Amino acid sequence: MKLLYIKRCDAFNNATLGTHLGFGASFADIPHLPHGLYGIVVTHNAVIGKNVTIYHQVTIGQGKDGAHKIGDDVQIGAGAIIIGNVVIGNRVKIGAGCVVTDSIPDGATVVMEKPRIILKR
Repeated sequence: MKLLYIKRCDAFNNATLGTHLGFGASFADIPHLPHGLYGIVVTHNAVIGKNVTIYHQVTIGQGKDGAHKIGDDVQIGAGAIIIGNVVIGNRVKIGAGCVVTDSIPDGATVVMEKPRIILKR
């Protein structure tokens, strides 16, 4: 039932909001979407836990080795990208704009490194 609800939202919003929820993606519970489905991409066969918050423009992409597993009580900030065959533990917070390519243990908080100037004119 949860996936049916999510897929209905996806079917309605795919063309207008750029949303894609891949075939076989499973959600333990309906995720909290504070900004709606705007720009959210979830790869096929991803496993999403309970009480997960996903902000806008998040990509949960697939690596060549398999899909993601995202634990319970996870917050994924706006514009975050999760790629590769990674496991996100329980109670993890991923900051806005982060690019996650490695697994994250339970209870961790991940933020993007401070931007730096690489070319000055």
